[in-house]
Amino acid sequence: MVYFLTLAALLFTIGLFGVITRRNTIGILMSLELMFNAATINFVTFNKYVMNDGLTGQIFGIFIIVVAAAEATIGLALVLLIYRNWRGIASDNFETMKG
Repeated sequence: MVYFLTLAALLFTIGLFGVITRRNTIGILMSLELMFNAATINFVTFNKYVMNDGLTGQIFGIFIIVVAAAEATIGLALVLLIYRNWRGIASDNFETMKG
């Protein structure tokens, strides 16, 4: 159990570091995917070792995978829109979209 939780913590930390430090939008989306995968590993691990009688962790894991797929689709559409308007995908362009 400790190995799975350590792996999840490491993935989440790498993802969080990527979200904070990246300026590239695609890099930020990939880092968010790492964070979602870490949460999925945690749900499945706790379901396996703490609650052996149900499938709650697996159901949450599948739900997270579905949400991550939807996030990737919408994120890719936003990246394409930003690239079409500003010829770049740096996250600095989000500030000009607010007004």
